[in-house]
Amino acid sequence: MLGRLFVDHPRSLGMSWFGHAVGAVKIGGEMLAAGVACMVHAIVPGLFTQTAGRTVERLHQHMVQRRAGAANPESWPDYEI
Repeated sequence: MLGRLFVDHPRSLGMSWFGHAVGAVKIGGEMLAAGVACMVHAIVPGLFTQTAGRTVERLHQHMVQRRAGAANPESWPDYEI
């Protein structure tokens, strides 16, 4: 049970638990920042006009590159967090 919760997923991506945690925190932080930018943009449309879109594109490209560089890209999940 603990292995399934803590190490199976990171291991399937070729990562340690700690490496996966650091990456997930970085991606989550970027997503939160982009979300806040969207909320501000909703109120003041002239601010952060491209922030969320650029963040999504950058994160998507990061995940595509990691999948391509994986030892077994066919078994890589459609998403990575």
